[in-house]
Amino acid sequence: MTEPIVSVLLPVYNCELYLGAAIQSILSQTFADYEFIIIDDGSTDSSASVVDRFHDSRIHFIQQNNQGLASTLNRGICLARGRYIARQDADDLSYPNRFALQVDYMERHPRCALLGTWAQIMEGETLSERFHRHPTAASELRYQLLFNNPFVHSSVMIRRSVLDKVGVYSTDPERQPPEDYELWSRIAREHDIANIPRILQVYREIPGSLSRVGPSPFRRSLIKICAENISTAAGLPADDKDVIALAAIIHGGAKDLVQKPDFDRLHAILLTAITHIADSSDSARFHRDSSNLILSIRASWLARESPAYGLLHKAGPLRNIAKRLWRLSCQLRSVTMGNRHKHVSSLGRGAK
Repeated sequence: MTEPIVSVLLPVYNCELYLGAAIQSILSQTFADYEFIIIDDGSTDSSASVVDRFHDSRIHFIQQNNQGLASTLNRGICLARGRYIARQDADDLSYPNRFALQVDYMERHPRCALLGTWAQIMEGETLSERFHRHPTAASELRYQLLFNNPFVHSSVMIRRSVLDKVGVYSTDPERQPPEDYELWSRIAREHDIANIPRILQVYREIPGSLSRVGPSPFRRSLIKICAENISTAAGLPADDKDVIALAAIIHGGAKDLVQKPDFDRLHAILLTAITHIADSSDSARFHRDSSNLILSIRASWLARESPAYGLLHKAGPLRNIAKRLWRLSCQLRSVTMGNRHKHVSSLGRGAK
């Protein structure tokens, strides 16, 4: 059989309500040279019946016992024969020209390993006026990846040869979810990455999804991957306590820290990381952004020491007053430290 240019991977688990539209959006692509691998990961609803309604020779439908998203995607990658791997979620939609534009970009940019698109957000059944417009250039994306995931997972196209080198989705419970952020981070350390600045995907938000509820192992893994990205870029050990503290604070885990962070060292770490990942044209902008980030973190941390902070998590009429006092405290401290930062910077510029 002739190998297709693209292998489309669509994992499904109990998504009968939206699955048909997702499949149709792929079958309606203007670019036709693809295989369509749909894997039912142990659904208990009528998802399989929805797939059976479609009759297209490009569809390869597989059913399995529940394995989880990462394992299911890895099975799809093993089965894929295409030059490029395209993702599609069972509740999202792709616009008809998505594959055509992505393949064209990948063919013209052979160093690009990971390519996403912008997306419009759908809230349940309603198309909203909200969008995911992530950065498009590799330097900006690498900077964003230090802290979080600047790609819409369901929109990405990946060069298959790169997955053969860096590996597939991690199934280590300590590293996923978010399995996409973890894989993008590994890819970006060695290859170019990009987003097409066009709305080519509809990303559906469903109440109760993993990324929006719960304490979760999600935050723990997010902090771990964020710390790894910062430490790798800065040339530091993954267990560096200040790197871990920085990642924890960024992702809301400050309450788990046992001592006050060294904010000056956190800033120095970020500046070193930026030096290794940023293009010269972006370096100054990233330096300013990291400085503002550290100022904000420092202000929030110091505000925790105010009497109002202890009331924030208590019910009753005093809570609203405490919130106002805490926000005011954050603002005042931020302004004070910002002025102090400007003063120190001006002294530094005048020194010989």
